[in-house]
Amino acid sequence: MTFALNVIISASLISFASWLSGRFPGVAGFLVAMPIATMLVLPLSYFEHGNPAHSIVLAKSILIAIPVSLTFFLPFLLSARLELSFWQAYGIGCALLPIGFFAHRFFMRLWFAA
Repeated sequence: MTFALNVIISASLISFASWLSGRFPGVAGFLVAMPIATMLVLPLSYFEHGNPAHSIVLAKSILIAIPVSLTFFLPFLLSARLELSFWQAYGIGCALLPIGFFAHRFFMRLWFAA
């Protein structure tokens, strides 16, 4: 039941943001950038697993992942200067994510080693 509730809530939020982006892309961008997913995942994870220590590690991981994952957006920021198409910027952003993943692992081990 918990899994189904997670899917329904998540799918509804993503679908709403996608619909909203057609009418108000700035508002949709702000909504997607908010930590709504985190605010849903943390308590749902806690209720599902009942382990506060794991939920705290999850929150710390998210804290580190947010700025690191912003590497995905760098090509979009530089797209006009580098004359990148949407798909080129998207592809480069996806290629940067593994670098961000390894940076995330490094910082998690450095700052939050148990």
